[in-house]
Amino acid sequence: MDVKQRALEIIKIFDEIYPDAGCSLTYEDPLQLLIATQLSAQCTDERVNQVTPDLFRKYKNAHDFANADVRELEQDIKPTGFFRNKARNIIGCCRMIVEQFGGKVPDNMEDLLKLPGVGRKTANLVLGDIFGVPGIVVDTHVGRLSRRMGFTRHDDPVKVEFDLMKILPREKWTRFCHQMIYHGRKYCKARKPDCSACPVKSLCDYGKDK
Repeated sequence: MDVKQRALEIIKIFDEIYPDAGCSLTYEDPLQLLIATQLSAQCTDERVNQVTPDLFRKYKNAHDFANADVRELEQDIKPTGFFRNKARNIIGCCRMIVEQFGGKVPDNMEDLLKLPGVGRKTANLVLGDIFGVPGIVVDTHVGRLSRRMGFTRHDDPVKVEFDLMKILPREKWTRFCHQMIYHGRKYCKARKPDCSACPVKSLCDYGKDK
């Protein structure tokens, strides 16, 4: 069985056990997802979801964030860590959205990557979950599982993304990444993966020898 066939078999199993897999960040519109994803860097989604309800009540749109006082915004997002850089990026990002994109989050990779603090991971998540444009979101879980499954040898997220693009059907990209995150949290943990209970053990380079 080649790597593409193995990927298809894993997708079948994931579709059965994680049928409702989706983004665990709480949001109501494209801008909220964009900002929540920026806050999630080096922070858990759970912690971000504790911060964003008050944040989004205070700053309701891109204009509000663009005109925010940086010191005040830093305090608003402090629990997520790296708050100084995140605050500067959020303000800069929203200013560009207001000035160049009419206050609306862009719907394409090229324009999203122009925004301060937005890399391919964030752009792919927004494109996939908001605009229905398939994208591969490589976070720590997706990177780790992709290496263990034998889908890539790379550590660099962009290289992992492009390796997965060659293996996975395009229409499966967005959902599969959410499923990989669920699987990483439940079975394929960083330090003590539960290979004995893993439902895709026989299809995984790392697990089949355990």
